Amino acid sequence: MNNEYNPKPLIIDGARGNHYRENQYAQNLLLKALSSGITDVKELKKIIGVKTATEVLRTLDKMQIRKEYHQALSDAGLDLNFIVGGIKNLCEKDGVSDKIKLGALQTILKSIGLDKYEKDEESGKNWEELILEIADKKSNGEMIEGELLDNEYEVNTPKLPEEVKKRQEEEKKAAEGLYD
Repeated sequence: MNNEYNPKPLIIDGARGNHYRENQYAQNLLLKALSSGITDVKELKKIIGVKTATEVLRTLDKMQIRKEYHQALSDAGLDLNFIVGGIKNLCEKDGVSDKIKLGALQTILKSIGLDKYEKDEESGKNWEELILEIADKKSNGEMIEGELLDNEYEVNTPKLPEEVKKRQEEEKKAAEGLYD
């Protein structure tokens, strides 16, 4: 990176809170820009959308700290296999309350995105009432959402100009010998 910037010392001001916000999107943009060979701080400012070079450098510091943190976790043997194994052991362990086992299983479901089941219900009707409603609509001849119509359609193809027909025939003749 260019060393033409001499940022002022970092003063932590708890009132502003900007220094501590998580900016992983900006970090990912920086990684992509740096991997593309862009090292000019002015360009990096534009790419991640910050006002000062200090914010670029602060983001780079956060990336370095995150990298060191992940390395420290790995060195201590705390990886994803360890975490999942620990949750599995909680579920299988005798003498552990059912509440803790259920919490462990909910943690796994949440981690893979299966913790919420959102329904598209327009009203408080149950499935039996919905089936009866659909049957009533069918008997009255009303159209039901998602139902296919049994109508016959007549397709009117547009007439092609003669020059287009000739060009298509020429292309067809030229293509005949290609796949023999």
